[in-house]
Amino acid sequence: MRRDERPAAATVEAAREGDRKAWDTLTAECLPLVYNVVGRALDGRPEVDDVVQETMLRVVRGLGGLRDPAGFRSWLVGIAMQQIRDRWRARQAQPVFELTGEPAGPAGPRADFVDVTILRLGLSGQCAEVAVATRWLEPEDRDVLSLWWLEAAGELSRSELAAGCGVTPQHAAVRVQRMKARLDAARSVVRALTATPRCSALAALLSPWNGVPSALWRKRIARHTRECPLCARQWEGMIPAEGLLAGLGLVPPPIGYAPPGLPGGWGAARTVAVAG
Repeated sequence: MRRDERPAAATVEAAREGDRKAWDTLTAECLPLVYNVVGRALDGRPEVDDVVQETMLRVVRGLGGLRDPAGFRSWLVGIAMQQIRDRWRARQAQPVFELTGEPAGPAGPRADFVDVTILRLGLSGQCAEVAVATRWLEPEDRDVLSLWWLEAAGELSRSELAAGCGVTPQHAAVRVQRMKARLDAARSVVRALTATPRCSALAALLSPWNGVPSALWRKRIARHTRECPLCARQWEGMIPAEGLLAGLGLVPPPIGYAPPGLPGGWGAARTVAVAG
């Protein structure tokens, strides 16, 4: 659902009272929105389903305490972002090495949300370029990106974005601008890496790179694109990302999608919450 189609406060109140039809309406709103926020922030790793499940369970359990039903979406996004931050902290606390003594490897290229976005939204050209560029952002930028992408697509308001970030709208604007600058730098990186023929100076720079996108290599390659007369052209003709994302809408979850432990959707979630 888009912003102008979101459930009314009366629907939220009815769901809080146990109305099944109202719960189903909230499902239609919440599951795709949470799936997109979590999927893009966590880069589509396997824990996405777990975080979506935990977010929805917390929404069900906490709905009775929501003071302002009109603020439901801001509240929902805030819960999703808190679960994302908790997952990032848990990941950082994990040992760097597996039991074998080898460094833990990155998720496979088909495990991320980028390919899902390009495929399900049918992206091409600069729209696909923006999606690929998101792989080069730091986790803290991914948090902002996951909300800003939906704001640019018309799915969230700036106040809802700020609520998700846990900051004022003014501070949120600063964070968005910083993220967009890094996203544009990442777009120049994507263009330089896919240019044919590749710049020989860039090829030499990349000799020690393992092929995995990272913030460090984004900075190195972007610096090269700014300083190299040949690669500087990669910055030309960039359409502002918000213009590319306008109207794209949500990435639809897979048909029949339900996070593990919630096979029956919100009805099952509510049963679990009440039983707990």
